[in-house]
Amino acid sequence: MAIEGLIFSIISAKAQADAGQAEKLEADLNAFNIKTDKKLNSVEADQVALSIKRDFDTAMEANIAALSATGRDIGSSMTIKAFLEKQKETAYEDISRTQNQKHWANIKADMASLAEGRRGRNAKTASLYRAAGTLYEGYENFKSTAAPKGTP
Repeated sequence: MAIEGLIFSIISAKAQADAGQAEKLEADLNAFNIKTDKKLNSVEADQVALSIKRDFDTAMEANIAALSATGRDIGSSMTIKAFLEKQKETAYEDISRTQNQKHWANIKADMASLAEGRRGRNAKTASLYRAAGTLYEGYENFKSTAAPKGTP
């Protein structure tokens, strides 16, 4: 009967080690997905910034055309220059804000990816310790229940 207990301990230890490996693989996949999302979010933020720049360029052209149609001298009017400069400043503040948000989102994603990788490695290590403990316990039980040498 003692050998069956040892065999079950070995099977249990193997299952514990396999579970830790599976958890590590899952964490690795999660970390990969976080990194992929980071790249997608960066591209999206860059597209938003580009869209803001294009909208600004289109609005500037329209404003200049409309002001020119009124017959005003765009080049020498301080009011028009101030208006156009303010529009430019607003657009670039929006672009800067978008890029800052991207920066902080990237840092957050990096931290999440690192934490997920660490979680997987810790789970695998813990499973190996549990498996070793199970093997040791099975071996000790086997030793204590095995028939003493020389007994028929």
